Amino acid sequence: MEQLVYKEEAYQIIGICMEVHRILGKGHSEVVYKDALEYEFQNTDIEYSREQQYKIKYKKIILPHPYNADFVVFDKIILEVKAIELLTDSHIKQTLNYLAASKQKLGLLVNFGQDSLVYKRIVL
Repeated sequence: MEQLVYKEEAYQIIGICMEVHRILGKGHSEVVYKDALEYEFQNTDIEYSREQQYKIKYKKIILPHPYNADFVVFDKIILEVKAIELLTDSHIKQTLNYLAASKQKLGLLVNFGQDSLVYKRIVL
């Protein structure tokens, strides 16, 4: 049986996201959920960085506009936050691009915009 990548860490992050969704519900903008997540990460002593930039190399140059991942948690998991009606393939592709640029293995795509929290594990 295949092991889940960063199973315990991902479980902890999703639990925090569920707590934020339980308290705030749906209908807020992304930044509100990000602020609440940052509060929870700080209060649980979880290592994170917010709006982490990743430069994009193209041929022999670095492009002037970097990717900005919402969070990097435990220095190894990309957390991409959405507050929309439905996740689409383009959101999954965006998270895959962040993983490729960051050289990380796991991304968590989380949507706070529905009645229940929706999340996807994305492995590069």
